[in-house]
Amino acid sequence: MASVSTLNTSESINSGYLKTSHSLRHDYDDTQAAQKTAFGDWRDDFFKKGYTVVKGAIPRERANAYREKALDWFQKFPFGFDISDKSTWKAENLPVMMNGGMVLNYCAAHEKWVWEARSEQGVIEPFAKLWGTNELLVLFDAVNITLPGRTDLKWKSWPHVDQSPTRKGLACAQGIINLSQAGPLDGGLQLLQGSSELFDQFLKEHPPQPKAADAPGQFDWFGFTLDDVRWFEDHGCKLIKIDAEPGDLIIWDSRTVHYASLPQSETIRTIIYATYTPAKLATPDDLAKKVALFHKYEGTTHWPHCNIFGQGKAMRGDEMCHGERDEPLEKPVLTDTVLRLAGVQPY
Repeated sequence: MASVSTLNTSESINSGYLKTSHSLRHDYDDTQAAQKTAFGDWRDDFFKKGYTVVKGAIPRERANAYREKALDWFQKFPFGFDISDKSTWKAENLPVMMNGGMVLNYCAAHEKWVWEARSEQGVIEPFAKLWGTNELLVLFDAVNITLPGRTDLKWKSWPHVDQSPTRKGLACAQGIINLSQAGPLDGGLQLLQGSSELFDQFLKEHPPQPKAADAPGQFDWFGFTLDDVRWFEDHGCKLIKIDAEPGDLIIWDSRTVHYASLPQSETIRTIIYATYTPAKLATPDDLAKKVALFHKYEGTTHWPHCNIFGQGKAMRGDEMCHGERDEPLEKPVLTDTVLRLAGVQPY
């Protein structure tokens, strides 16, 4: 594993615990992933460390082709961005992005190349093995293209987990399809190794408080302060940066404390978020919401089966970004795999 960048965050980070979450209870103990037996494969490391790297989930040649498609797509926005001119590597020339690289809007989650990557069997199979079923749903989450060396970007780390304290057990395993090199100096995922196993203990010792009724936020986002991070480190967790190559699949327990690191090299971080969960976990109402958003080419959160809501249109100030669109530049081919993963076609 690579060395990690210095944690730079605010001591005043809110826990991210939403006003509604205190009244909801979810139990995922009937999924195979919750049965912590000795598997004799990568799943053992996943449950012990909170993450794993599946090498070569996509052949490198295809991964490189996906990266080329991603960067080509990124250059087609009407904002004056020129990949060969670093003076254009600033917000006014880029699509609206979260945390310097996450493209949540612009129908990005439904571009043909994104759906092709999420439909790769080498990506789907590890999740099928983890959950013990081939009947899976996939997220409609962001793509991430993080440009190195941006001078206009104000960066602050945001250690967090993406699972509400009210969800019991392993409710979600998140994934990244890595399309660029993620070495020691490249942008990538950082996490507190082993923190997933301490999540429940942390909550017992630090009971979260619901937010005010008018507080904004996302149900499953739960943030940590520097003191919280030190608590995990004092309990044996180590902050590491995940190394990965093009075509590798990173999977981590959503209870693992994590955040991104900016590139210190010249490599443009290029990834696709890819999370899969059992279709049986979706309620009819959530499935209907998911299908409606699919037909609108809208992005959602990293949750495939619940916490379903649309990301809407990108806003620049008080106005909708003029580069927004109502459909992808290249629509996906509606294969059986795509339609089943989207929840449109039943298993």
